[in-house]
Amino acid sequence: MNQSFELFVGLRYTRAKRRNHFISFISLISMLGIALGVAALIVVLSVMNGFQTELRTRILGVAAHIEISGEGDRLSGWPQVAEFAKQHREVRGAAPYIMAQGLLSFDQAVHGAMMRGILPERENQVADIGEHMKMGSLDNLKPGEFGIVLGVEIARALRVSQGDKVVLIAPQGQVTPAGVMPRMKQFIVVGIFEVGMYEYDNGLALMHLNDAATLYRMGEKVTGVRLKLDELFAAPRVARELNATLPAGIHAGDWTRAHANFFRAIQIEKNVMFIILLLIVAVAAFNIVSTLVMAVTDKQADIAILRTLGASPGSIMKIFIVQGALIGVIGTFIGVAGGVALALNIDVVVPAIEHILGIQFLAKDVYYISELPSELQWRDVGVIAAVSFVLTLLATLYPSWRASRTNPAEALRYE
Repeated sequence: MNQSFELFVGLRYTRAKRRNHFISFISLISMLGIALGVAALIVVLSVMNGFQTELRTRILGVAAHIEISGEGDRLSGWPQVAEFAKQHREVRGAAPYIMAQGLLSFDQAVHGAMMRGILPERENQVADIGEHMKMGSLDNLKPGEFGIVLGVEIARALRVSQGDKVVLIAPQGQVTPAGVMPRMKQFIVVGIFEVGMYEYDNGLALMHLNDAATLYRMGEKVTGVRLKLDELFAAPRVARELNATLPAGIHAGDWTRAHANFFRAIQIEKNVMFIILLLIVAVAAFNIVSTLVMAVTDKQADIAILRTLGASPGSIMKIFIVQGALIGVIGTFIGVAGGVALALNIDVVVPAIEHILGIQFLAKDVYYISELPSELQWRDVGVIAAVSFVLTLLATLYPSWRASRTNPAEALRYE
């Protein structure tokens, strides 16, 4: 009965039209502030989650979960190493590669890039480049034909298309009577890919493993063997297990080491943004303090009458806690609804804003990802809603305690 009475009075105070309209205005501002802070938190964390997932997907679509390499980036007997690695229960695929630098030239244009020699029939086991071909196919890379597959930004910079011939200048020189000259070889463009990550689209070219071995004088050796796992987050553990069994001079490194800075930076930014935006919720929540202090002052006579009718200080305190908590709950609910709706439709809202303003927020030549991704995680939504509610609940304690200390005689003296 006591709980029903306190809840009834608290809800009635919230719904009632106050004589002091300023209190209603402050209550509305507090509610909207909480809603705005909660919505901003949900949207920002969803975008950060989206960036993290998108970056990881695009990097690992071109890079490998694990790379096994030898001393001096030269590995002998790669078929045996690949078969040995595939015996691990979590290794899904293995493919050799040769990585080297080169300078591509066409007409009067030149462009530097990383050259990767691959076996097309094995590359699809460890990378997704074949799924991002804009022209041609990886199967067009034939040994001895010196075909090359370019990133879309390289092709755009050189102004080449499928079928054009480009000259590759390798840094390894050859001795001639005129001195040391760079090695040059003509390649035919047999494909163009676009993975959507500027670093790779602008800096990676693929050729057949045999052609790379010939051009860079690798013989039967390769730079290493790339592995793909069933679960990418198991890469550190699998790499440690492989290192414990691989022969001396051969080392396995995982993607978390090669690209750790990207993901560590995103995680730090996510944590910092959570703290910064939580201050918005905190400010709005503590506006409830001023709202309830004014409400307590406005309801002095009502509190005194309730006390004379037998209401305990604890009951008075609960009445105003209900009133303040209701403001926080409504604000949090509105913020969660708005934040979830915006996070789920960010791919529609942002392009519309870009179209209206005539600008692009994420330029391809500046950012790794040119589209704003979003990945809503309900765990984040739950944490944000819970923290918001706790802050609003804490904000009600002092005004409610002050109301419970009201002296009925003093409050009714001038009534």
